[in-house]
Amino acid sequence: MNALTGRQGWHAELTLGYQLRGDKTRLVDSKREGPLAVQRAFYPEGEVCHTYLLHPPGGVVAGDDLNIDLKVSKDAKVLLTTPGATKFYRSIGPVAEVSQRLTVAGGGSLEWMPLENIFFPGTQSHIVTEVHLEAGAHFIGWEINCFGRPSNEERFETGQLSSEMRIYRDGEPVLFDRFATDGTSLIDSSIGLKGVSGYASMVATVDDQDLLEQVQQLLSDDPLSGATLMDGLLVVRTISEQSQEVISLFSSVWRLIRPLSLGKVAEVPRIWAT
Repeated sequence: MNALTGRQGWHAELTLGYQLRGDKTRLVDSKREGPLAVQRAFYPEGEVCHTYLLHPPGGVVAGDDLNIDLKVSKDAKVLLTTPGATKFYRSIGPVAEVSQRLTVAGGGSLEWMPLENIFFPGTQSHIVTEVHLEAGAHFIGWEINCFGRPSNEERFETGQLSSEMRIYRDGEPVLFDRFATDGTSLIDSSIGLKGVSGYASMVATVDDQDLLEQVQQLLSDDPLSGATLMDGLLVVRTISEQSQEVISLFSSVWRLIRPLSLGKVAEVPRIWAT
């Protein structure tokens, strides 16, 4: 039992606030409770603040309640990723809850690019990511979910997962994306993942038909991937057995769209090379 919550599992709160100070974006507000944390900021490309988010070192377990509140102020620029996969372990108790609220002011940009989530058989997890964009805000983000461990012949045959991404522009909903499964029902379904053990989606504030066609051309050799424009957003979805293939694919899309969306050539986070 956790002393912070009086219940099984961790309760964690992480509040991050970024502002443009001079010629760089600074992390000016950082408050934490529990095992969520960030490493010190990096500046490999000048004004953009690269931040590495650290989840509980033992992974996410039954009853964990993790909350992230991140705010990017006017004209600030932030790239956030993780140093490794986030693991959600088998649960025989309460659901693990993860809530992520991301707010970007006008002229600001947030690149939300965590590495993959791995859901072990028997997990009970609920993840909600809310993105609140003011007019003129820029966002590129993705979520990569892997079910079971196929390399160890561990299929996701039991457990429950609900993963939601909700995007708002000036308080109005523009995209609600939800994936939910209990065991293999949706994973094996012909209208679901068709037996593939991984699902991923990427969203960007891009509303350009020519760029969409370039992205679609980039995906043309992969029949399990697709891209479309929806209400001023570029949405890319794919299913794959290999998380590294998804990261490589999404990174290629990111390198293509970043110069138009953010006016900058892509600078791959250093942590991905370790």
